[in-house]
Amino acid sequence: MVKALILITDGTEEMDTIAYDTLVRAGIDCTSAFVPKGLSPYGSSDTSPALAVCSRQVKILPDVTLDPLDAGPDKYDVLIIPGGMGGAVTMAGSTEVQNLVGAYYNHPEKRIIGMICAGILFILVDRIRGLWSICLQGSKVAITAKLPGQPITSHPSVQSEFPDYFDYKEQSVVVSDAVAGKATLVTSRGPGTAFPFAFTLVELLCGKAKRDEVVGPMIFPTGIGYPF
Repeated sequence: MVKALILITDGTEEMDTIAYDTLVRAGIDCTSAFVPKGLSPYGSSDTSPALAVCSRQVKILPDVTLDPLDAGPDKYDVLIIPGGMGGAVTMAGSTEVQNLVGAYYNHPEKRIIGMICAGILFILVDRIRGLWSICLQGSKVAITAKLPGQPITSHPSVQSEFPDYFDYKEQSVVVSDAVAGKATLVTSRGPGTAFPFAFTLVELLCGKAKRDEVVGPMIFPTGIGYPF
């Protein structure tokens, strides 16, 4: 069975986690993993893992607390990093998450990394730790992992922050296989593109027929053409 790992932490953008629901509809085995940073406002004493308090104060109970030994590319086919300013800062500062992104990106059996909104700036980790650690509004996780230049997109508010060696696209979803022998990188812009992002992941993992099968009953607006 195809398996997906979705990282969640305090400050994660709620809408970006819609990929969990969408992938489950496609028959994909999904696991959400909490990335801790200190104590959650709701603590881990009553629940394990802790409730994630998202960017709009919606509370999500992840399936597990992140354990790098159980989260690698030998166990999952896709790693998904959602956005949300607070959540992206936590994930960008997590050595465990940085190592996971590198492991998925370099795995010999091709994997997929999905990053949306603030999640994308993880690519530029060193710059986040410096000038941007407080003020960023967009895609964080793609920058911190130091992934090589390739086609990407992000939230428009941080478009200018990406180095010139990235081929920036103003598209809802960008799929990149530009680096031979590395993971497929799927990037998306923000909460409003969360469904197209999820549908793209379904197609990459399960094929176009399965994507169409999932989209139909969800009554996704027909006026929005594929590939969105």
